Amino acid sequence: MLQVDHQRWGQTVADLRDLALSAAHPRSRERFLALHEIAAGSCATAVAERTGRRAQTVMDWLHAYNDHGPEALTYQRSGGRPPFVRRLLPRWASRFVPQNVRRPVRPSLAPR
Repeated sequence: MLQVDHQRWGQTVADLRDLALSAAHPRSRERFLALHEIAAGSCATAVAERTGRRAQTVMDWLHAYNDHGPEALTYQRSGGRPPFVRRLLPRWASRFVPQNVRRPVRPSLAPR
């Protein structure tokens, strides 16, 4: 049976819970909470079923934590499109935006 080696990193089961509650990103919170449940006596397969993840994914989190510590479970964006990209409003929509939040409208690229 796989076990969380939290003592190797100077942590307790309660520390894993605190990391889960204070992590900045939802993915990090999910990973630390899964480790907390496993350290408290649950099985990795049961945690995977409860969270809707594959059992191998949860076991990978466990191995990453045991080998590299809590930093290994902290979510880091690895590329792709930036989340929540703000786009400029269409020209006609700027009439309905309050004056204090209007942004300049880009000139059209189409020839006139």
